[in-house]
Amino acid sequence: MTAFGTAASSNARELKDLIESAYRGDSARQGWNHEADILDDERTSLEDVERLLADPKVTFTIARSDAEAIIGCVAVTRKDDRLGYLGMLCVSPRLQSGGLGSGLLAAAEDGARDNGLGAMEMTVISQRGSLIEWYERRGYVDTGERRPFPVPRDPPLEFVVLEKSLAAS
Repeated sequence: MTAFGTAASSNARELKDLIESAYRGDSARQGWNHEADILDDERTSLEDVERLLADPKVTFTIARSDAEAIIGCVAVTRKDDRLGYLGMLCVSPRLQSGGLGSGLLAAAEDGARDNGLGAMEMTVISQRGSLIEWYERRGYVDTGERRPFPVPRDPPLEFVVLEKSLAAS
């Protein structure tokens, strides 16, 4: 049984470890949703996770296993009165493709809607076609906007901006 909840500051180290294992390095290659073949540096720092957890505009939803380990997470940042930004959606690589990511995404969207947000935005590295398609199957639309990757790379990377209306259907 998986339980969803809200992360606390005491979860920072466990969240950082989960995020790194899901996005980067050899452990990430156990799952389908990783950046290990595109990027080899750290995905986030412990300080960045701690900063997000302390920010009142950020809600970090976590999924726990029966063993109480954090096995998935997603962060939503309120950008303004209408728009939320979805980030750091990840599931432990050994548990990917089992529906937990979809469950976390739905929980994040429901929470944003309950908090009065009308739309969710996210950015995905343009080279991650299968992930972009996964989000599109869940109602996200490519806005046509592209944003530069924050760190220069060769070849250059850019973000695709995706958005979804959270209006009740």
